Amino acid sequence: MRQNSPLDHLLKKPMNSFFRFKNAILVPRRSAIAFQLAIIFTLTLCLALPTIGGQKLTAAPATPSWVEQSNQNAQVLIESIARFAPEGAGRLGVDGLDDQILDLKPGFIDRQKQAAKESIATLQGRLTKTTDPKVRQDLEILIGAAQDTIQGIELGEKYELPYINVTEIAFGGLQALLDDQIPPERRAKALIRLKRYTGLEAGYTPLTTLAEQYTRTKLQQSSRLGPIRAELEKDLTTAPFVVEGIGKLFEKYQVKGYQEPYAKLKTQLTAYETFVRQEILPKNRTDFRQPPELYAFALKQVGVDIPPAELAATAHAAFDQIQQKMQDLAPQVAKQRGFKTTDYREVIRLLKREQLAGKAILPHYEQRIKEIERIIQRERLVTLPKRAMRFRLASEAESAQLPSPYFQSPRLLGNTGQMGEFVLPLRAPSTDRTKPDSAKQLDDFTYPAGSWTLTAHEGRPGHELQFASMIEGGVSAARAIFAANSANIEGWGLYAESIVKPYMPLEGQLISLQFQLLRAARAFLDPELQAGKITPQQALQFLRAQVVFSDAFSTQEVERYTFRMPGQATSYFYGYTRLLEVRSQAEKKLGKKFNPQQFHDFILSQGLLPPSLLQKAVQESFVR
Repeated sequence: MRQNSPLDHLLKKPMNSFFRFKNAILVPRRSAIAFQLAIIFTLTLCLALPTIGGQKLTAAPATPSWVEQSNQNAQVLIESIARFAPEGAGRLGVDGLDDQILDLKPGFIDRQKQAAKESIATLQGRLTKTTDPKVRQDLEILIGAAQDTIQGIELGEKYELPYINVTEIAFGGLQALLDDQIPPERRAKALIRLKRYTGLEAGYTPLTTLAEQYTRTKLQQSSRLGPIRAELEKDLTTAPFVVEGIGKLFEKYQVKGYQEPYAKLKTQLTAYETFVRQEILPKNRTDFRQPPELYAFALKQVGVDIPPAELAATAHAAFDQIQQKMQDLAPQVAKQRGFKTTDYREVIRLLKREQLAGKAILPHYEQRIKEIERIIQRERLVTLPKRAMRFRLASEAESAQLPSPYFQSPRLLGNTGQMGEFVLPLRAPSTDRTKPDSAKQLDDFTYPAGSWTLTAHEGRPGHELQFASMIEGGVSAARAIFAANSANIEGWGLYAESIVKPYMPLEGQLISLQFQLLRAARAFLDPELQAGKITPQQALQFLRAQVVFSDAFSTQEVERYTFRMPGQATSYFYGYTRLLEVRSQAEKKLGKKFNPQQFHDFILSQGLLPPSLLQKAVQESFVR
């Protein structure tokens, strides 16, 4: 369990694919609330025309006056990010913050809550004077985001004992500057940020000291729920990889003078780890279940607006249907590949034996990207940008923090050529010597049959295209940032897989169905774990046996449902089903006039609206 931050809600927030936007998470956070920070810090209101690889992106249309007015309103909340989490605001694209650091000084929670109240008052005052219906809707989105901030603070104060992972905060804040796409003059500012984290610069207190002081003020409040033991143990296990990763970043970019402050940071983080072990760990709890009020809020934040029991029932039915499709397809794959078994589980296990390794991984995925782009163009599925997409393998520190594939958004505000990246971690580093290597090794993303659907989801026509469209198409900040939710983001990612699936080879289609099966499983495992209907061990066994994922990935999944981000994993299935409903309604009304490519382009042009607002936009603008 992690301490809520009001900034989790100031500008609502994924993805994320969870979770794939983790580098943007720079403030204390907790479970599903972490999901919001990622979107906050990776989207933007700026529609600048970046130059990438020597080519300019397609020019965005002239900004409508209502969008300009709406973006001025959004600046009220953008400034809150710059004030309390400058690392995140810098990643968002606000200039002049590279040497600034997170505010954890005494009273920071109260200051953030007061800022949210002031933002609400300002925005409500503008609402009374605004007549444009689109600007009014955006103002309501902004006000709702700030109100969620306050609700998040109050729930945190009511239920949670704070736990702040300082190691993760430091890594994220420094990695935001130490990156290939950051100019050298900005990378140099990482040294200032490092010194301020450690308190070596006058006027600054070590981040570890501030975190410890804040936590101590709450330790004796026995009514609050302590951190979940599994989360604490996981963070303590991965911390050495993350700390080492900070040093490797400074070495890679040859930042002079980092050695002394880095050594100081390591000493401070070691002492903070002792504090966690001696004073926070004894307050742990093994019951991961959230209070119903907190879990309901987590679902609301990720865009799920139906009761957990209803969601689980729908997901169970979908799981059975997808599983049958897989069993129908598996014999065809087996015949084609010469496998003796026809059970979908065994066929998948045989396909996963063909693991890519080392230098073979990067060119394989680059080729897969080209193959899918040819499918998109040939079948006229959606309009593609006239530039290549980026793909890279994760570092060990990144893999320790987030062992699943993800899309890392670029700087979109004031973009001068930075691009988003599809990032593929190769393994889940662990210092637990009691587990065999097979229990720590991921084999779910580095084999040819699996690269089809993964590329479609994280790359094109999935998240990479989703974010590029916001740069090129032009949407208001309220719709691109503050209305953002995981149901939209991950729903589109899963939908992107589904529209490419018919054109994949049979083995690619089977694995695409496997990932659909996973998303359906998430939508009932997550709420049923929270309701106490199943145990983590049962969920783990189910994922391994029926969904056919590795021990390492299945373990990550259960951690996600129980303490990393409860509720978020349900958003994939829910967002996907809602998007299918929106399309079905449009097809019925338009009949033969329905054009899939035009529909997909329209969906991407709407930014990251939640399902209900997206449905309204399709009916009022696209259908009419």
